[in-house]
Amino acid sequence: MLTKTLSAEQRAARVRLMVLDVDGVLTDGRLYYGPQGEAMKVFDVRDGHGIKMLINNGVEVALLSARSSDIVAARARELGISRVLQGHSDKASAFAALLADAAIASDECGYMGDDLPDLPAMRSAGFAVTVADACDAAKSAAHWVTPQPGGRGAVRALAEFTLKAKGVEINSMVRG
Repeated sequence: MLTKTLSAEQRAARVRLMVLDVDGVLTDGRLYYGPQGEAMKVFDVRDGHGIKMLINNGVEVALLSARSSDIVAARARELGISRVLQGHSDKASAFAALLADAAIASDECGYMGDDLPDLPAMRSAGFAVTVADACDAAKSAAHWVTPQPGGRGAVRALAEFTLKAKGVEINSMVRG
């Protein structure tokens, strides 16, 4: 069990599974609709690279969203994320199910959310993270707040913070 005295870096160093909210974290939180009413989302490629950095360095990534979207499922497949829970408004239960399925203790799990529905999962996670433009309650619940807003490189910042805490040299990932 973690104590409140652990720093954000110490908490990040323990993470084996990072669970990400989608709207407001991987996206800027805005919803776009096409002429036929089809929903569209915009993802930042830096965030995608950050997810791959985590996965390539032994940190599993999962997505947890209250909304359901084929676009999110496609993006998850593209990034190699196999644990994707969509349509779960009760994030506390969904988060607990993810932990049980992955056989990972809550103090070895990070959760990145941005709004009130994320608070139960953030409070359960060993490392709670939020984005720069999150609601005040999420910022208060977080162990670390990214300098970037959601959908604009915040997940990349989280990846770098987590990997540095684990002793991974970020510049060593550059090839060529």
